[in-house]
Amino acid sequence: MKVAQLLPFVGLASALPWMADKRQQSGGAQPGGPVTCPFNPDHKPAAKWNKDFPYNHAKNGLPGKGKGGYQVPAPGDDEHRFMPPTERDIRGPCPGLNALANHNFIARDGITDYGELLDALQNVYNVGYDLANFLAFYAIYVAGLGDPVTKKLSIGCDATERTSWAPKVTGSEPGLVGHSKMEIDASLTRNDFFPAGGDNFSFNTTLWKQFVQSTGGLFDAEGISKYRKERWDQCQAENPQFYFPILGLFQYGAASFLYELWPNGNEGYVPNLHNTATFFGALPLPNGEWASVPERIPHNWVNREVPYFLLDIAAQITKMYALNPVGFGGNAGGEFIGISSPPYIHDGALGHNTTSADVKCLLYQILSRPIPSTLNGIVTPVVEGLSDLLTKTFGKDFDNLGCPLKLT
Repeated sequence: MKVAQLLPFVGLASALPWMADKRQQSGGAQPGGPVTCPFNPDHKPAAKWNKDFPYNHAKNGLPGKGKGGYQVPAPGDDEHRFMPPTERDIRGPCPGLNALANHNFIARDGITDYGELLDALQNVYNVGYDLANFLAFYAIYVAGLGDPVTKKLSIGCDATERTSWAPKVTGSEPGLVGHSKMEIDASLTRNDFFPAGGDNFSFNTTLWKQFVQSTGGLFDAEGISKYRKERWDQCQAENPQFYFPILGLFQYGAASFLYELWPNGNEGYVPNLHNTATFFGALPLPNGEWASVPERIPHNWVNREVPYFLLDIAAQITKMYALNPVGFGGNAGGEFIGISSPPYIHDGALGHNTTSADVKCLLYQILSRPIPSTLNGIVTPVVEGLSDLLTKTFGKDFDNLGCPLKLT
C-alpha cells in the first residue's frame, strides 16, 4: 500500500492541480466555517487502550478480535464515562461519532485521527476492520475532509488550522460538515445545506419527531427506508438546490447503523425508540415534543456480537434502496434531473437487478473517482492499496471490492 508515499511529495502539493481542485472555499463565519468552529486549546487524544477493559482488543489502528456481545462502557471504566461536550468542543452531523467523543473513545474535543477511528469503531460498535478502514479512508483521503499527512479529521466544522500539516498549502479541510463530500441533502435528522444557511449539522427535533411518527418508533430497515423516501420527497420539493448524488448510497449505509450497530443486546437487539433516541441525543418532553441533548451510549448497553463488514453494509444498502427507490441527481431550472453511472444506475435510478456485489463495486468506484490516473506511479492509486489490504485480510472476496476488473 503506497499511501505512505503521499508524504515525499507533499511539498509539491501546490504544483498539483488535482489537489487544488479538491479544496473547498472557506466557510468563513457561516455555520461550520473556521471562524465559528469551536476551539479547544487543550487537545487530548482519546483514552489509551487498557488491558483491564480490552473490549475488542483493537488498538493502534490494527484489527481487533472481532468478538462482540460485551457491555460498553464496561463497569468501572471511568476513562470512558459520559461527559457532555463543552462550548469549546466540536460535534457534527454524525450522532454515532458524537457519542464516541462524549465517551472519550475518540478525542473529546472532536479532533480525531485515522487510528482512533479504527479502534473506536471496532471496540464500541464492533464494525469490521474492512468497513472501519473504508469509512476512515474515504473521509480523510478521498473526500478531503481531513488531512492525508497528519491523518487528522474534525468530526464537525472546519478546523483546518488544527488538522492540516500546512493550511496555506492544503486549503480548507472542512471536516464532516463539508457539503456533498460525505454529508449530503435529505438527511434523516439534519437540514439541507443551502436552505439552512450552511447549518447541515445541528440536530433538528422537528425532523426527529417526523422520523419517530413515520417509523412508529421501530427503526428497522423497512421503517427507515420508508422515511428516507419521505425525506427525499420533502427535500426535492422544498430545496431548489437539492442534490442527491450516487454518494447517497452512503446515506443508506449510515442509516443501517441504527438497526445493525446500535440495538442493545440487553433488549434483544431490537432497534427501539428509547435506545435510538439516546444515540441521537433526543429527549422526550411531557408535552410530546423533543429536546436536543448530547448524544451518548445508552445505559447498560451491550454491542452486536459479530462484526459488521463491508459486504454486510452493501447488502443493507441494496435492501433499503429496493424497498423505496429514489432518484440520483438534482434540481435544476425547477425540475429534477437524473444522472447515470452505467452499468448500475440509469436515468437516476438503481437497477432492479442490482446485487450486493454490484453495490460494493459502486463503493469502490466512489473511492477511486477523485484520484487521477496520472498519479498511478506515485500513489498506486491509494484505493488499490485499500483493496490490497482488504484482500490480504479477508480473502479474494474483497479483490477490487467486488468489481470484475481492476480500475485504473
